[in-house]
Amino acid sequence: MDQLKSSDKPFEISKWEVQEAYEKVKANKGAPGVNGRSIEDFDLMLR
Repeated sequence: MDQLKSSDKPFEISKWEVQEAYEKVKANKGAPGVNGRSIEDFDLMLR
């Protein structure tokens, strides 16, 4: 299963695309997204 599908979104996004985006945001210490969550918050949720 290499696709992540959610009923909340009208499109599919692959795990590869999520990983690639995560690495880019982490590398440039990106600002929190529209939901207000920082990359540090996201890292805590992964554990």
